[in-house]
Amino acid sequence: MRGLVAVAVVALGTAGALLVLAARTPAAATRTVQITMHHTGFEPTSIEVRPGTTVRFVLRNTDPIDHEFIVGDEAVQQRHRVGHEQRHDGSVPGEISVPSGAVATTTFRFDHGGTIAYACHLPGHEAYGMVGVVRVH
Repeated sequence: MRGLVAVAVVALGTAGALLVLAARTPAAATRTVQITMHHTGFEPTSIEVRPGTTVRFVLRNTDPIDHEFIVGDEAVQQRHRVGHEQRHDGSVPGEISVPSGAVATTTFRFDHGGTIAYACHLPGHEAYGMVGVVRVH
C-alpha cells in the first residue's frame, strides 16, 4: 500500500451507511526536459525544478562531434574533470554519452534545494562553455 497515509471509516446516520476516506501522499513528481547539444553548448542552459522531482532528460546532439551529459554536485563534476572515463552507458543516473546526431535519455532525482550543474567534460568542452544549471527550489 505504497503512498497510503491513512484510512478512516465513519458510520453515518441511523441507516448505517459507511463512508471510507483514504488520503494518499502525492506521487513523486516526474518531469521531462529536452536539452539540445549544439555548437558545443546546451540549450537551455538553465532549468528550475522543485525538490523531490525526478527529471527525465532527453538529450539531442545536433553537433558533428560526440558529447556527454553529466549532472551532479561539485564533487561529481570534479571527478569527471580529472577522470579518464571515455564513455558513459547510462547505468549511472545523470551520466550519459551522446554520439553525434543521436538522442539519449537519462534520469536524475533532485532531492535537495540548491544549484546543481550539468556539463560536458570531454576535452575543452566545459572550458568552451558547455555547462548548465538546475535550480532546485
